[in-house]
Amino acid sequence: MRILITGGAGYIGTILVPLLLERGHHVTVLDTFRAGGTELSDACRYEGFTPVKGDARDHRILDELIPQHDVLIPLAALVGAPLCKEDQVGAVTLNRDAVVSLVERSSRDQIIVYPTTNSGYGIGEAGKFCTEESPLRPISLYGTTKVEAEEAVLGSGHGVSLRLATVFGMAPRMRLDLLVNDFTHRAVTDRALLVFEGHFKRNYIHIRDVAKGFIHAIDNYSRMRGEAYNLGLSSANLSKLELCERIKAHVPSFVYVEAPIGEDPDKRDYIVSNAKLEATGWFPDVDLDRGIKELLKGFRMIRNSRFANV
Repeated sequence: MRILITGGAGYIGTILVPLLLERGHHVTVLDTFRAGGTELSDACRYEGFTPVKGDARDHRILDELIPQHDVLIPLAALVGAPLCKEDQVGAVTLNRDAVVSLVERSSRDQIIVYPTTNSGYGIGEAGKFCTEESPLRPISLYGTTKVEAEEAVLGSGHGVSLRLATVFGMAPRMRLDLLVNDFTHRAVTDRALLVFEGHFKRNYIHIRDVAKGFIHAIDNYSRMRGEAYNLGLSSANLSKLELCERIKAHVPSFVYVEAPIGEDPDKRDYIVSNAKLEATGWFPDVDLDRGIKELLKGFRMIRNSRFANV
């Protein structure tokens, strides 16, 4: 199939693009390539790979590229509440408006697979799993823009939405701000962590299983179309303190303490059911412990110390 991925040089894209190419698909990546990295350099050996430098908000580029493709995957986004708060105009125009523009230019013969976030659930009810029927109550601009974009995708009648749990794992375009990645990195580098509101719970998912979810949605589009699906590890609905405990099992010298005062500006707190997606035949391959072990290997290579002597 001919697949267009906006923002394909990012954290998820650098895992997903090579997998799609290996399966024989033709993949066009529209990205600003602002980081100037070589994260997709290995994709250049595939004849079906086409990088296009540009902005996913540029209507002229969308008008040219969208009609040429069978599958549209809008990954381009400002991801995370802090970044969206810092650049509110960018959050609205990229996270919502660019997706709406893509949907408006698509046809019903095309497939849209959209990654949103289960941040849209906001603050869940204690002890109650959030399902795809649970009310969406985002508490950040990031969550709001992603929820509004999902509405456009599902409203088109030819889209599938994957509500991603908090992603973790090594990738060519690495991110250290995601919770599992961040806590594991701190365990390796600082050996200590002060945790605010450690009882807050969240669901997690490995990045390779996210990529597997996209491929599953494409392969099973006829029975998944028009629906949203939670995509996460059913075995990993954990509080921040429980996550720290799991990391400590692999880094015995890691010390973590819950702050007696203060609060986390990120108030998300929910547990999530992934049963609907699992019922379609998708299951994760990488559990939390395996992902932590991989991160520990990666952090032996990554040195995030630009302004340090050591």
